[in-house]
Amino acid sequence: MSAESTPERSKAQRTAGGNVVFALGVTVFLAAVLIGAFAAVALLLDAVDAAPLSPVIPGDGRNALVVGGIALGGVTGLVVPVVLFGMVKGTDKNPRVGVGAAGRKLLALLAFDVYVLVLAVVVAQLGRLLPAPATTLAAVFAVGFSWMPAAMIPPERLGLPARRSK
Repeated sequence: MSAESTPERSKAQRTAGGNVVFALGVTVFLAAVLIGAFAAVALLLDAVDAAPLSPVIPGDGRNALVVGGIALGGVTGLVVPVVLFGMVKGTDKNPRVGVGAAGRKLLALLAFDVYVLVLAVVVAQLGRLLPAPATTLAAVFAVGFSWMPAAMIPPERLGLPARRSK
């Protein structure tokens, strides 16, 4: 027989259950990010090879689309499950996300995706002047760091509600 009382044991069991749920959640989100990134890269390269973007993207600029696809698909694969989870799960401290707020978040995600896609196509044009490794390096910096200034702008300046501090 254990020396710990019943409430202590149930708390330990709840913690173990919470850890399992957390691990499953992290696994689902990482899978969504990876699947989103791979899907976006495959779709962009298919669009370059098949038809619509083939005359626009030079051969040495294909890797810029891969970098853009990784950013586009990874962020989309992360944000969509988070928004959907926020619509069904809420607490007193963090209420559920309403349909309007979720729609605005997904619309902002769409704007970000379009920005990354256009930026990747623009950086891919460097493939006309530079070899593929230099174009890839430029794409990593352009796509990876171009949105950082926008992320540092306080939300109040954009007319959004202020972030809550803990």
